[in-house]
Amino acid sequence: MHVLIVGGGVVGLACAYALTDRGADVTVCEAGTLGGGSTGRAAGGIRTQFSTRVNVELSLSSIPVWESFADEFGVDIDYRRPGYLFLARTEATASAFRDNVEMQTELGAPSRVLAPDEAKAYVPKLRAEQFVAATYSPADGIADPHSAVQGYADAVRNAGGEIRSNTPVTGLEREGDDGDDTDGHGHGWHVETPDETIEVDAVVCAAGAWTKRVAAFAGIDLPIAPRRRQIAVVEPEGDLPEDAPLTIDLDTGSYFRPERDDTAIVGGHFAESDPDVDPDRFDESMDVDWAVEATERADDCAAYFGPETRIRNGWAGLYAVTPDHHAILDEVAPGFVVAAGFSGHGFQHAPATGEAVADFCLGEHECDVDVSDLSLDRFETGETLTEQNVA
Repeated sequence: MHVLIVGGGVVGLACAYALTDRGADVTVCEAGTLGGGSTGRAAGGIRTQFSTRVNVELSLSSIPVWESFADEFGVDIDYRRPGYLFLARTEATASAFRDNVEMQTELGAPSRVLAPDEAKAYVPKLRAEQFVAATYSPADGIADPHSAVQGYADAVRNAGGEIRSNTPVTGLEREGDDGDDTDGHGHGWHVETPDETIEVDAVVCAAGAWTKRVAAFAGIDLPIAPRRRQIAVVEPEGDLPEDAPLTIDLDTGSYFRPERDDTAIVGGHFAESDPDVDPDRFDESMDVDWAVEATERADDCAAYFGPETRIRNGWAGLYAVTPDHHAILDEVAPGFVVAAGFSGHGFQHAPATGEAVADFCLGEHECDVDVSDLSLDRFETGETLTEQNVA
């Protein structure tokens, strides 16, 4: 079976690897450079603390791959596990935390609820009086997305897969759409590129923020919107411990974590009114005013980011966002599989996503996560999901 994957970010390459590992012929078409889209601007977070079962299960299924990545792929992804610390300012958020942790631990994640003073064991300068509860999981951590792209790409090539960078997909046509499809299921796809038309048995659309545009070539409308998100690198005023967890003030949307060379990353999604952007023409630089606000919000959470904090640099990237902040992981038309709309969670869920996509393409059932909740038709039936821990 020949499968063409649109998108050479970490999700597309994880799909390519899973398919080649199961014996499929694979061609990856990437419009730019590998990992040059959202993957290259990701913060690299990997966590189990989600509020829906499917997201927790995707994380739990993916973590063993990240743990063994250096041995399996020969590339060090700098995987480390300082944990994630979520903070609640309101009793309503704290109640949701307790329900989330009950579900997470039932699935096998080692998260737990903490009192604010207990959370200071992980973030000593936490302004504990601001909060009513916290959750922490030692299973959560970070890794380097760039290195993961390299490892997956090398493995795909070593298995005989073809990777074409600087090769955008410019058109899609399903066989049978011209009237010769007698069974209504089609018999493959013609994929247009600037160089040639490639005939394949199936297409996987893993184009991140460009997915809606690519799917439109096939006459498929997807509820995925590109949204600009920012990260700032700062020099904290206080001595932020190197092993401090990624800390998220969920009620304000602020987060921070230590970075190399005595710096820290700060960010937040407190500009949800940002309109959709053109993924080919968005500002990749950081807004200074936004960085100042992000730093001030981080200081309101923990006393590391006072007026002497220096904003060093930063960047902006794109989330591919769905209305319910969950991925679309589904065969949305015969032989056309979508793996996109992860709303900021694509990197961490890439290994399990690859296995699910291989199941769709090959008609197998090897993925240990039931991804039926991530089907496209949930937006028509109203059976959408609610992710509270959006970060």
